[in-house]
Amino acid sequence: MAITGIIPQLRTTDMASSIRFYTQKLGFSVEFNYQDFYTGIRTGSQVFHLKLVDDKDPSIPYVDQGGHFHLYLQTNDVIEFAAKLKAKDVLLVEDVHETPWNTREVVIHDDQGHTLYIGEPL
Repeated sequence: MAITGIIPQLRTTDMASSIRFYTQKLGFSVEFNYQDFYTGIRTGSQVFHLKLVDDKDPSIPYVDQGGHFHLYLQTNDVIEFAAKLKAKDVLLVEDVHETPWNTREVVIHDDQGHTLYIGEPL
């Protein structure tokens, strides 16, 4: 037996808005949509899930205040990814920058306020 993947889950109070954000703004695709309650989002070989809930994710303020993230998405060209985000009017929380731990990253919020880091190793 082997673990073949890890699938994180983000909460959303507006599934349609979250699907639009991830598909139209980030260019990802819908893997599945179960009764507008639970949706899989795919980018390349990676998947994460969205779950419809009544209340906003309570971790959002904690993550913002502590410099944490909800998802870290690794890419092979963060500068190009950031340019595509800007072209689609996605507000950058932090523009492309290099870190002391040898990555190049950009930080955004999704439509619900989740913090997403997009980065590449240097």
